[in-house]
Amino acid sequence: MHCCYPAFLTLALTLPLLACSDEIHSNINTPPDNISQYSINYYRANNPGTNNQDLFTAGLGKTGLAQATPPTFIDPLNPTAQELRRYAIYSNYRAMADMSSNGGYGRLYGPNIDNNGNDTLGEGLIPGVEYLAIADDGSGQQQVTIAVQIPDSFNVNAPCIVAAPSSGSRGVYGAMATSAEWGLKHGCAVALTDSGKGIGLFDLQDDSVNLPDGTRSNRTQAASHSNLTPQLNDSSPPSFKMSAQLSENTRNAFNTTYPNRVALKHAHSQQNPEKDWGSHTLNAIRYALYALNQQYGSPVPPGGERKYLRYTASNTLILAASVSNGGAAVLRATEQDSKGLIDGVVAGEPSAQPASISGLSVRVGGVPQNSIGKPLLDYMSFANLYQPCAALAPAATLSESSWYNYLSLAGMNQQAANRCSALATKGLLSGNSLSEQASDALQQLHNYGYSSLNDSMHNAHYGLGNAPIIAMMYSNAYGRFSVTDNLCGMSAAAVNTSGNVIALPAALKAQSFALGNGTANGQPASVVYNDSLGGAKAWQFAISPSSTQADFALDAALCQRALVTGQNPITGTPLNETTTPTLAQSQAVQQGMRQVLLNGNLRGKPALIISGRNDALLPINHAARAYIAYNHSVEGDNSQLRYIEVENAQHFDGFLSLPGFDSRFIPLNIYFNRALDAMYAHLQQKQPLPPSQVVRTTARGGLPGAAPALQANQLPSLLWQLTNSDVIEFINQQTLSLPN
Repeated sequence: MHCCYPAFLTLALTLPLLACSDEIHSNINTPPDNISQYSINYYRANNPGTNNQDLFTAGLGKTGLAQATPPTFIDPLNPTAQELRRYAIYSNYRAMADMSSNGGYGRLYGPNIDNNGNDTLGEGLIPGVEYLAIADDGSGQQQVTIAVQIPDSFNVNAPCIVAAPSSGSRGVYGAMATSAEWGLKHGCAVALTDSGKGIGLFDLQDDSVNLPDGTRSNRTQAASHSNLTPQLNDSSPPSFKMSAQLSENTRNAFNTTYPNRVALKHAHSQQNPEKDWGSHTLNAIRYALYALNQQYGSPVPPGGERKYLRYTASNTLILAASVSNGGAAVLRATEQDSKGLIDGVVAGEPSAQPASISGLSVRVGGVPQNSIGKPLLDYMSFANLYQPCAALAPAATLSESSWYNYLSLAGMNQQAANRCSALATKGLLSGNSLSEQASDALQQLHNYGYSSLNDSMHNAHYGLGNAPIIAMMYSNAYGRFSVTDNLCGMSAAAVNTSGNVIALPAALKAQSFALGNGTANGQPASVVYNDSLGGAKAWQFAISPSSTQADFALDAALCQRALVTGQNPITGTPLNETTTPTLAQSQAVQQGMRQVLLNGNLRGKPALIISGRNDALLPINHAARAYIAYNHSVEGDNSQLRYIEVENAQHFDGFLSLPGFDSRFIPLNIYFNRALDAMYAHLQQKQPLPPSQVVRTTARGGLPGAAPALQANQLPSLLWQLTNSDVIEFINQQTLSLPN
């Protein structure tokens, strides 16, 4: 018979012990179900410039993260796990922040800036220990990566955890510049997860996959450590249905017809990972509690490998916080948190998709908004049709010529004009001239919920590929299609500068964990239209069979739109089993779309949502504003959700160094951090949450590409006492009312 600590006791050896038998394990630390530990690494660097790493900057520090020259690999074809980690943290941090001093890096935010906004932290390294694990549902197919970072500054007597699921389709380090930075600076453990997205790159040519640490292996040798276990369909021709086993014959046959294609985890895992983002976030919290107890729990005799419980959800402050897709994940986790793990939630610019907007409305300055609360793939497939043409409208012309010339649909205005012409020919646009057609396309976007504040951003967003990439990836993900299905004639592959498919470069594949963001944005793969006239081409160069023009693969975009609506977008005819796409394919996508809708019930927990008023990726009429209204209609007076809408802010802080972005917009992440500060004060000190409000910032102005330095007085604080001109309120249980 051993002596063991009751669950509520700490390490203090002077406290009395309770007798218990070996069979009683309720107070012994055990790993959560279906989570297996992969590695434990101590990152003890206190100073940059060595091969050692820290938790936060991978040993690079403030200066190294700011360098345009990235870290190097001793052997680029065989990078080590630690080299990949360093580069992944470097690339993920820089993707989420404006790294220029004029934009505020190193002055208003960054590793050197402390919790009070002062430049006191030097290079900002944070030493500690990192637990890496794999979570699965028992099927062997999910393979979700979790990393729990415990800083040496962790306060054992005031424990806190920040759950930080990755944004976008990013890997496990995708939240380093957002909630992870805030959590580590506050001495909290950080529970990172890729939420079943991440860098799962499967090369069909050599049957290789990523491991959780970013290194690569043959799929068979990787076994349960594969970050993407692909399921290739055995049917010929490939069907949309899932196959239980991967067929080597299928892979070889597919490679013969479609050589050099790759599968991406978010798009091709056949898991529809978004429906499980909440449970993945909750699992990361459970694993963080396990890791904390392994670090600080009292050892269980005789060997001491097991530890007694010291930390539970009841004695540990737990915040769920992230941005974009990560913001949707923390909202979903809070809705699903039946065990009471989460104390508060902060969601920045979330991809929030409410299950219903029936009877609800949004008014800005008293004016009803045309359309609200549509699912992501609905408005994104619509934008994928009309956005490139709308970008040519006179009202969307950028006044800053240098920004226009810099982006300008990446030099693809002729393809955009072809898109206008093709849409008009098919009866989907009115107007005889290019200007008239483009203006009609822009009006259609307005009618579909896009704001006039988004007008001058359509050029940049489409030119950077947001709509084509999302339409391809999410239609595959929601419908759980295999990589072999070539849904709507589209696949993913490396391409050359002419848009032709090439073999995935060996170094790019080896470094994909560090270079990629989980999407088909070019690193390591691009969206390819297999059915382009003259042979497969990247979407930018594709020629549609129906128009015989280079029009950004319009035929594929029409197919993706049909998947969402269940009908031919030109004729309105319902799909059937002989159409392209088929009715069954559309039903599969629609089912997946329904599975990811949020129920609006945050269980009365304190919550803050922060969005930029100019967000053109996730239009706030469909996302943040609609969810706020839905939550208040569901929870009524029990709702503790507050909404912060920031002027002169858009979705991508990482774009703020681009000409025109620099002069027009301020970094939204500063307000995400302020919201976390407010939530922390509310939970720790019982301070009231700030009321829902519009924050009136001042843009930097000046010349695009040479905007003056951002100043603190351009970023006013959150207010607890508001004037009527800043108040956001929910009226009569049906209308979200915002000021102009």
